[in-house]
Amino acid sequence: MPLKTHRDDEPTLNLTSMIDVLFLLIIFFMAGTKFTEMDRSIGLNVPQVADPGAMTSAPEPKVVSVYKDGQVTLGSRDVTLEQLTGLLAAARQQYKDLTVLVRGDQSATHGRMSQVYSACKKAGISEMAISVKVETKTR
Repeated sequence: MPLKTHRDDEPTLNLTSMIDVLFLLIIFFMAGTKFTEMDRSIGLNVPQVADPGAMTSAPEPKVVSVYKDGQVTLGSRDVTLEQLTGLLAAARQQYKDLTVLVRGDQSATHGRMSQVYSACKKAGISEMAISVKVETKTR
């Protein structure tokens, strides 16, 4: 078995490639900044629209709560059925696929819940969900 007569060199860290990448990133961001400055200085007359509509994604579902005494709220605001119809119709103008979540108290009357469903239908809401609690079985 041959014996080692010389000692291996210690490994060295070569930073050349990392410095090259760093310089490339600096140049990239400098050039990108120049392009945005040039875009701002272009003299364009952008067309105007009367009703831009919603430019963002659909919002969270509107939550309508019906309490056992018949009180109706939209979010945290007390509303009448006419106000509910108006507010939902206005919200639907911005978001055509607006979803409404109806949460009714267990003791609320079927008649009152039907009135709320009817108000949502008058507002043009086609996506409606009903909130329920799933029973959990205990052993």
